[in-house]
Amino acid sequence: MKHQGYDVVVIGGGHAGADAAHAAARTGAKTALVTMRESDIGVMSCNPAIGGLGKGHLVREIDALDGVMGRVADRAGIQFRLLNRRKGPAVQGPRAQADRALYRTHMLAEIKSQPNLDIVLGEVVDLEMQSARVTGVSLADGSVVAAKAVVLTTGTFLRGVIHIGDERRSGGRMGDRASERLASRIDDLGLPLGRLKTGTPPRLDGRTIDWTRLESQPGDDDPVLFSFLSDSPRARQVACGITHTNARTHEIITENLHRSAMYGGHINGVGPRYCPSIEDKVVRFAEKESHQIFLEPEGLDTHIIYPNGISTSLPVDVQAEYVRTIVGLEAVEIEQPGYAIEYDYVDPRALDLRLAVGACDGLFLAGQINGTTGYEEAAAQGLVAGLNAAASAMGRDPVTFSRADSYIGVMVDDLTTRGVSEPYRMFTSRAEFRLSLRADNADQRLTPKGIEVGCVGAERRETFGRKMESLNAARDVLEALSLTPKDLKALGIEVNADGTRRTGSQVLAFADVDVAQLEPAAPALQNLAPRIRQQLKYDAIYANYIERQREDVAVLRREEATAIPTGFDFSALDGLSNELKTKLDAARPNNLAQAGRIDGMTPAALTLILSRLRHDARKRSA
Repeated sequence: MKHQGYDVVVIGGGHAGADAAHAAARTGAKTALVTMRESDIGVMSCNPAIGGLGKGHLVREIDALDGVMGRVADRAGIQFRLLNRRKGPAVQGPRAQADRALYRTHMLAEIKSQPNLDIVLGEVVDLEMQSARVTGVSLADGSVVAAKAVVLTTGTFLRGVIHIGDERRSGGRMGDRASERLASRIDDLGLPLGRLKTGTPPRLDGRTIDWTRLESQPGDDDPVLFSFLSDSPRARQVACGITHTNARTHEIITENLHRSAMYGGHINGVGPRYCPSIEDKVVRFAEKESHQIFLEPEGLDTHIIYPNGISTSLPVDVQAEYVRTIVGLEAVEIEQPGYAIEYDYVDPRALDLRLAVGACDGLFLAGQINGTTGYEEAAAQGLVAGLNAAASAMGRDPVTFSRADSYIGVMVDDLTTRGVSEPYRMFTSRAEFRLSLRADNADQRLTPKGIEVGCVGAERRETFGRKMESLNAARDVLEALSLTPKDLKALGIEVNADGTRRTGSQVLAFADVDVAQLEPAAPALQNLAPRIRQQLKYDAIYANYIERQREDVAVLRREEATAIPTGFDFSALDGLSNELKTKLDAARPNNLAQAGRIDGMTPAALTLILSRLRHDARKRSA
C-alpha cells in the first residue's frame, strides 16, 4: 500500500498522540496519526479519570491552547470534583471521573473532524532515515509513510513486559503486544534508555459489590469543568464508593510478598512513588492499619469498577483472596486481574525544550517514552511536540514554554534539565510561580500565545476576546474607584477609619468581600457574568502574594551559590518531605544550585534549606 506524504506523522493514538496530531493539524500541517486500530485512539488504559492536583492545571493549559483533552473530558465526565476546594485557587485541581467508552468516542470524533488530519491504520516498525534526519515511518505491511517530522508516542509499548506474580508476557498493555522492532531502531539512534514500571489494579464486577455497606462519594453540586468553552456536564452524573483495606488484607499481602512480581525480583524498573502498589503501601507504611480505596465506575453502560488504590502485581489467586477481605467486596468477582508493566523510556535529557531529539533531526518524543506517568502529562507533552513538529516541517519558529508562563513549561524544563529517577508526575509544588500559574487563568496566560502560533480556532478566539473585553472593562472600573473608609462602611464593608483610600481591586482582596458589594459604588459591575466576577476576585486576592512570590524566587536565584556544609542535617528540617530528605542525604549537594537540580526538588523546599542555613550562620556569628 502506498501512502501520501505528510508534514507530520504521529505514532500512537493514546493521549500524547491524540493531542500531538490535533495540535500539528491545527497549525495547518498536513498530519497523519498512525495507530493499529481506530478503537485505540483515546483509550484510557489505566484509571478512568482526568485531572487532579497539578494534573488539572495541565489540562486547563492544554485547553487554553485549543487542545482536545479538556473538552473531551467534559463530554465524557460522569463525576466532577474540585480537589482542595477549601484551599486557595492556586492549588485547587479540577478532576473528572470519565466514561471510558464516551471518552474514546468523543476523542475519535475530534480527530476525525479536524481538517489536515488523517488516520492511518498500521503498525510502525521502523523510522525511515536519511543520514541523521528522519524522513518518515515504515509499517509492518512494508509500506512507507513519508514525513518531514515524526512524533513518537509509544507509551508503555517499547519492550513492554506484563507481570502478574511470576507470570510474564510481552505486551504494551493487557491484550496488546509490545513494540520490539521500533525499540531496536531507538537503540540504533544511540539514545540513552532506562527502564520504568507502572501498575494497575484488578477490575471488579460492580454487580457483585455490596454497595449498601459502602460510603458514597457524589460529585460536586456546582461542577467545575476543564474547558473554557464548556458550560455544564453532558453525561449523567454518578457517585463513587469508598472502602478500605484492613489488617487481614495486609496480612495476606505480607504473606505473599515473595510471589509479587515486584518483590519477587522479576521487575527491575522503578515505579511511581506517588501511585504505589498495594504491596508498596503495606511495606512502606507498615504502621497504617488501612488504606482508602475509591470504587470508580468505568462508565454508565458497564458494570466494570476500577478500585483506585490497590494496584498490584500479585498472582491472580492472591488478588482474589485479599480483595475479598475488604468491606463490601466479600463476594466480588474479578473481571481482569491487576498487573505491573515494565517498559523502556528515553532519558528526556536527550531532548530540547521542543521535545526534539538532538541526535535525530525531525524526531520528537512525547508521553511515557520520556519517563512521565499520567494521561495529563502525556497530552501536554503531545501538544508541545505536535506544535514543534509542525513548526519544524513548515519552517516556522519553535514553540517553547517557560517555567514562568505555564505548568507545561515547568514539566518540560524539569524533564529536559533534570531527567527522571522515577515516573514523573506533575504537582503544584514543582512550580516557582504557582500563585500566578492558576487553573482559573490558564486562558489569559496561554490563549494569546496559541493565537500567535496559529493553533487556536475561531470559536475560542472569539470567546476569549469577549471574555477579555469584559474582564478588562471591569478591571478599569475597579481601578477607577477611590473609596474611603466612610464609603466602604456605607457599602457594608468594615475597615479601620484610617482615612486611607482604596481602589475597588484592593477592597475586593478582602476575604469577605465580593463584587456584588461594590455594585452600588460602580453600577457598571452589575451585569457581569459569574466567571468574570470570580476571576476578578481571584486576581485581587493574589495580587500582593504574586509580587511576594517573585521576590522569593529572586532571592533563591541570587543565593544559588550558598554553600551547604558537609554535615548538614537535612532530616532535621521540619516541613521537608521524607522523599526529599532521603534524596538530599544521598546526593549531599554542595550548594543550593546543586540541591535545586535534584529530581522532585521544589522552591518551597529550597527556601526551607536557605532559611536553616541563614539561621545556622547567625548562631555561629553570635
